[in-house]
Amino acid sequence: MDVSETVKVTLDPLDLAALLCSRVCHDVISPVGAIVNGLEVLDDEKDGSMREFANDLIRKSAKQASARLQFARIAFGAAGSAGSSIDLGDAEQVARGFIQDDRVSLVWQAPREYLPKNIVKLLLNLLMVASHAIPRGGEMTMTLEKDEERVVIKIAAKGVSPRIPPHFEDLIAGRAGSNGVDAHAIQPYYAGLLAKAANMTVTFKLHDDMVMIEAR
Repeated sequence: MDVSETVKVTLDPLDLAALLCSRVCHDVISPVGAIVNGLEVLDDEKDGSMREFANDLIRKSAKQASARLQFARIAFGAAGSAGSSIDLGDAEQVARGFIQDDRVSLVWQAPREYLPKNIVKLLLNLLMVASHAIPRGGEMTMTLEKDEERVVIKIAAKGVSPRIPPHFEDLIAGRAGSNGVDAHAIQPYYAGLLAKAANMTVTFKLHDDMVMIEAR
């Protein structure tokens, strides 16, 4: 999308909340649906191998649904709202549960300490953005550098045919096309809101086999 075709977007708080809820529902409906399918098989199927398959499907899907909800609780929700900081150890745990699977591995290089919650939420949202940069799988390395004056987040997404997801740079900058922001686009747009709240700037760079995302 040409920048000249984009406009600054400001969402009504109710629209923002509704779109974020839609995004969370989109992430959990697939594993929850798989659980329902597995239970239906258990109700109807007498074959032992099929019942074992259904049990495996239910266990795997329940674990996936739980991981996605725990991730969303910090990345989108009000986790830690009683204070102003979130434990990076908790962020690592939910990030691994949400991201790491047979296709994508996560390397986490950050000290365990408390950071302002908008920075931690931004970090998690940028990991989601980075996962879209390697749709065929690969490895993501997250490095966090911190001194007394600033925090720098660096995410390297390495895989086959990496790409900067279409429109994501515009969305993080708060720009969108004439149709505005929908449920598909709300996550990178929300990442941009978090970056603004944390007084950080997000940049993208594409190398031969890697997309680098940096927030500082």
